[in-house]
Amino acid sequence: MLFFMTSFNLIIPELNDFISKLGAPEKKGLIITLFTISAALSRPFSGRIADLVGRKVTMYIGVIVCIVVAFIYPLAHSVFIFLLLRFLHGFSAGFLPTGSTALITDIIPADKRGHAMAIFGTFISLGIGLGQSLGSYIYMYTSYNFLFLCSGILAIVSFVLMFKVQETLKNRIKFNLSVLKVKKTDILEKNVLPAGFVMILTASCSGIIFVVTPDISNYLGIANKGWFFGMYILSTIFIRLFTGSLSDKIGRRQTLIIGCVFLFISMILIGQSKSIEMYTISALLFGVATGISSPTLFAWTADLSPEHRRGIGAGTIFISLECGIMMGSFSTLIFYNSTFDSVTNAFNYGAVVSAIAILYLTIHLITKKSKY
Repeated sequence: MLFFMTSFNLIIPELNDFISKLGAPEKKGLIITLFTISAALSRPFSGRIADLVGRKVTMYIGVIVCIVVAFIYPLAHSVFIFLLLRFLHGFSAGFLPTGSTALITDIIPADKRGHAMAIFGTFISLGIGLGQSLGSYIYMYTSYNFLFLCSGILAIVSFVLMFKVQETLKNRIKFNLSVLKVKKTDILEKNVLPAGFVMILTASCSGIIFVVTPDISNYLGIANKGWFFGMYILSTIFIRLFTGSLSDKIGRRQTLIIGCVFLFISMILIGQSKSIEMYTISALLFGVATGISSPTLFAWTADLSPEHRRGIGAGTIFISLECGIMMGSFSTLIFYNSTFDSVTNAFNYGAVVSAIAILYLTIHLITKKSKY
């Protein structure tokens, strides 16, 4: 997961400029939106394959797509081809994380899910942070084509490392076309929907960040467009060292409320950042927020998922993740017009959705007296 997440995040900081050079700066929001649409569309299929054929098969499909698309990016000389590749690239994120999350859920003890998901999530966040912070450096000293090449090589490393991963699904069946016949019940796991709703709201903030922060770096004169994610990764790893098992002790919803409060504060501060110092502080706070919330959401998902539907449960939380990122990135088409003055509007929207998450969790905690 570390190498896979680094692979496709490596190119994100430079894609705004890439599409601008293709002559379509107004379509920046589609870079993330199309990626997340295809990832979400693939989740019912990846969840079903993970539960019937195997966790590793699902993971292999995802990483192979990632490798192929990464090496085709240099051929994208038109806006249409580039956006088509972004759409196809999303299928990789629709498969590999679904399979790996179901596999991880199989092997961790129920009373240590928060701690285990914090470890798992640390490598995911490290991949996001490393990719976003290194991508601009690689481009500055080489070219777009070399950047895409590096992305593909990292995906190949992920593919090779998968050979050492042990399959955890019992009673597997051989792949056949009937596996792809998705029913309504295969799309979402209804027990996971409370966690999914919170994921949509919190991931919306990430969608805004993916689109707007590379531009903020430009506005503030920061050469590395992945600066925000470099600071974010430092704080999110640090906070997970101390709060990894917090949700195992005080409860998933209580922990999520704490994380969402930090998320709300970070959204306000990013929108008001007029200096590198404030921008850096806001990135650190965003790292704290995700370091607390992300592993807790995955642990809550594991709690809520029936054992025989863990693949679909994982697919449900990732569909929510993609829908949230898509909602956030699409909102930038409305609130952000590629000017410094409009940054505040985009992040005010993020503050509103994070406040809704806090309200929902509080009501759920009061009205639902169950353990989960």
